[in-house]
Amino acid sequence: MKRLLSILSLFLILNSCSVDEGEKYHLTLLPIEEVVVPDSFQLDQTYSIKVKYKKPTTCHVYDGIYYDRNENIRTFAVQNVVYERSECQDITTPTLTEATFDFRVLNTGSYIFKFWQGTDANGENMYLEVEIPVVD
Repeated sequence: MKRLLSILSLFLILNSCSVDEGEKYHLTLLPIEEVVVPDSFQLDQTYSIKVKYKKPTTCHVYDGIYYDRNENIRTFAVQNVVYERSECQDITTPTLTEATFDFRVLNTGSYIFKFWQGTDANGENMYLEVEIPVVD
């Protein structure tokens, strides 16, 4: 009896759950058009870094900042979710959208910030590079 009840319960549980694929989307990186950074940092302080980018379609939604770290070099790009909807429209004259993130200074010396600005005609990544010294 217990075995039959267990099998029946398992059957009901598996049949009551429907797998909904949900909305289709993918992630993409968008080039950074403008940045606002301080001229220098102080150790153990946190700074707000402002970036500006353009959304190409109505289905692009901000999803945070892509961030990579290699010694004192920090690479940034804007990450967006792109919903794959039939009603997506190109934004013919995109305006700059602003995003801000916090950066905590943990090392002395200088930081090199590389803000991704897309790719050139040869497919090579282009960056706006800014060196920011850490002062006492």
